[in-house]
Amino acid sequence: MRSAITNLGRIVSGELDAPFAQGDAILMENGRIAAVGSLSAETLAGCDVVVDAAGATAIPGLIDSHVHITFGDYTPRQKVVGYLESYLHGGTTTAITASEVHVPGRPKDPAGVKALALAAQACFRDYRPGGMRVHAGSVILEPGLTEADIAELAAAGIWLAKAGFGAFDTPFGYAPLMRAAKAAGMVTTMHTGGSSIPGSSGIWAEHVLASDPSVSFHVNGGPVAMPDSGFPRLVEESSIALQICTAGNLRTALLTARLLEEAGQFERLLIATDTPTGSGIMPLGIFYTISHLASLGGIPPERAIAAATGNNARTYRLNSGVLAVGRDADVVLIDACAGGAHDDPLTALAHGDVPAVSAVFTDGVPRFVGRSRNTPAGIRPVCVAECRLPMDFSGASH
Repeated sequence: MRSAITNLGRIVSGELDAPFAQGDAILMENGRIAAVGSLSAETLAGCDVVVDAAGATAIPGLIDSHVHITFGDYTPRQKVVGYLESYLHGGTTTAITASEVHVPGRPKDPAGVKALALAAQACFRDYRPGGMRVHAGSVILEPGLTEADIAELAAAGIWLAKAGFGAFDTPFGYAPLMRAAKAAGMVTTMHTGGSSIPGSSGIWAEHVLASDPSVSFHVNGGPVAMPDSGFPRLVEESSIALQICTAGNLRTALLTARLLEEAGQFERLLIATDTPTGSGIMPLGIFYTISHLASLGGIPPERAIAAATGNNARTYRLNSGVLAVGRDADVVLIDACAGGAHDDPLTALAHGDVPAVSAVFTDGVPRFVGRSRNTPAGIRPVCVAECRLPMDFSGASH
């Protein structure tokens, strides 16, 4: 499919160093961004679909780097079907598993945890709920796993490993397997903070530093934060990416952002939701955290958006998260909500409001245009201007 977005009021790139892209249009072809800037009438005439943004703002599709995937678009924790598709209506175009710990009766023996990771990854290889891209299959590190097991999984395509729910005597027991997983090329992640479910243990800064994961999961608590003394340690004594989550402690989320900003290392800040959990499902969770950083933390909205897009993409080695030529064509159009106090979405975020989601594209395909089922309508009439396919992307049914 060849599709285009025209009449954009602003383009937020997802990059910290250059947060805005010049131009008023985006061309997408064969699942990738083909051009960002201005488009000729001849180019538009060759598109299958043209969406008129009517002055709305384009941002990269949000990447939720902490979603408790199980199998299919179902969460047994909240007994909800279709939550991933609902997240897409909140602007999230990519979900990354936080390991499949919520699978009922999940196995804990070495053969079982390997099988669980492989099965989860395979289930989402070609399944895209609502058009969302889902990266599933993170091996849960348990006693008995060996470096050979990790190498076997890596050879089979598993690239995520999670520490935090295994039956080790202390959290320091994860360190050897975490080092082996990183050496095998995996992105390693570690629960951080107090216990999140009965039977699990708290993991504090000293445990995280000993394992040196790629990502400190929900560093602001999932839902309970570690002692405040641990935050400067993780910032100053490591290069670990620090993920803050909506389903965590807001005060320490703001603390983490401030410490990284002061250290000149804001690229290490990642935004995620840590859902579904006891906190529920949060289709707008990423936008809520962006609004918290912007309105309470003084972070410019475009930088907060980068923490949920380009920063996540860089850490997890994804081709999405940035609006630039050659990147995955995952694009979200946002606007100020009708009836709100402001007339543009970035100012609204700085005010503390979530934006309207007016359209979502994944792989360059419009998944809906005009209205999200999870946000108020925008103030601008985003619409399908041209469609040369026997399809309806108007979103009228949502």
